[in-house]
Amino acid sequence: MSPAPTLANTREELAHVLADARKQGRRVGFVPTMGALHDGHASLMREAARHADVVVVSIFVNPMQFGPSEDLDRYPRTLPEDLELCAANGVEFVFAPAVDEMYAGGFSHESMRDGVTVQPGRLATILDGESRPGHFDGVLTVVAKLFGLVQPDVAVFGQKDYQQLTLIRAMVRDLCLPVEIVGAETVREPGGLAMSSRNRYLDPADRKAATVLSRALRAAQERAADGVAAARWAAMSVLKSEPAIELDYLALTSVDLGEPPDNGEGRILVAARVGSTRLIDNMRIEFTTPDQRGT
Repeated sequence: MSPAPTLANTREELAHVLADARKQGRRVGFVPTMGALHDGHASLMREAARHADVVVVSIFVNPMQFGPSEDLDRYPRTLPEDLELCAANGVEFVFAPAVDEMYAGGFSHESMRDGVTVQPGRLATILDGESRPGHFDGVLTVVAKLFGLVQPDVAVFGQKDYQQLTLIRAMVRDLCLPVEIVGAETVREPGGLAMSSRNRYLDPADRKAATVLSRALRAAQERAADGVAAARWAAMSVLKSEPAIELDYLALTSVDLGEPPDNGEGRILVAARVGSTRLIDNMRIEFTTPDQRGT
């Protein structure tokens, strides 16, 4: 049985437990999470271990990325179970700070207006950013804080949160942060539903209905050889077959979330509410216009 990871709750404790690893020149891999860990997170830990000598996982439910009407209080906190999953996947250190540790004097959206935060730019105003104003300000601000505290050589994020991954890569590039970003493949449940901490909110009927998201994305992949319009139509046809979902958006984009190419790699992204739970998913898609096939 793997040993339990060393738990740090404060910045000082984190610096102390990482000191020996740094002195030894060990390469540090980092997986930031909000806890309620599942097999998708475990895959990120294993991916980090492939790129580093020591793996650090943070568990912090970040209030800044939740809007006033969102599910901050409802978000599951499962630290004992999370530590077991970390141990089973070779994590050496876990950083689980309180809110006051990450936001001096406590957190409020009002106080953030006078503080220094990361402004993510135009890319944060589309897709999830349009539905959740300010969300990515909170994500990038806390990730920047965590990078400063952990000082990882490499950090691993899931492709399920593709817009988040794209923005973090942009932040690292634009702010010249010395960390390599690795995007790991989405892990899915047997029915195709992308693993998410929010899946635990779904009752059996909602869980069955939610599989329409991945089915719609795959339908688009199958029609992408006929062009962007055909791929969009295929996905929408599948989504409309499930009355239990409330669609937020379906978007076909380039790999950097711009306009989709007529030919080449892109992304298809979807967000929808199933019952009271909002879910997101995305997949790689290869576009080909009909007149370019075989050329």
